[in-house]
Amino acid sequence: MRKRVGILGGTFDPPHLGHLIIANEVLQELNLDEIRFMPNQDPPHKQKDKAISNDDRIHMLKLAIADHPYFAVETIEMEREGLSYTYDSIVLLRNREPETEFYFIIGADMIEYLPKWYKIDELLKLIQFIGVNRPNHSQETNYPILQVTIPDINISSTLIRKRISENKSVKYLISDYVWNYIKERHLYGSK
Repeated sequence: MRKRVGILGGTFDPPHLGHLIIANEVLQELNLDEIRFMPNQDPPHKQKDKAISNDDRIHMLKLAIADHPYFAVETIEMEREGLSYTYDSIVLLRNREPETEFYFIIGADMIEYLPKWYKIDELLKLIQFIGVNRPNHSQETNYPILQVTIPDINISSTLIRKRISENKSVKYLISDYVWNYIKERHLYGSK
């Protein structure tokens, strides 16, 4: 039987409890073998905060998922230069693990953006997309996406960075391990 792996891509700048809830809900709903969190090197659709190093993002992710036996960090996009196109990453993953069946998890905001994805038609032949709901975004699409309903989560890394820079609490938005790391490293303007 083929291994079934969910991939959750993103900047994870920082990783928050919404990411963990999405991953856990999809893992349970589809009975996957594991979920890998794949941080982007250079996402084509948004600007990444260059003040936070890739090493910091990876370390925060490892801290965030440390207590979940079926979560892992996938660094394949960090291992190459240039824009992080999902198509290129999936081709590399499938070449590295030909017996693995990959599922790519996206929020409803990315479902709306799918027509603009690099090599979307080719990508659809390589993976199964899993779409999850997000407040204020539609999940309607003509693409063949498996839908998984999760609790509505309106947490974003942008919100967390803003709250930290304003010296506001992020308790219950990110794990305590991630928060301690942010404070120790004085990331996002934390004091």
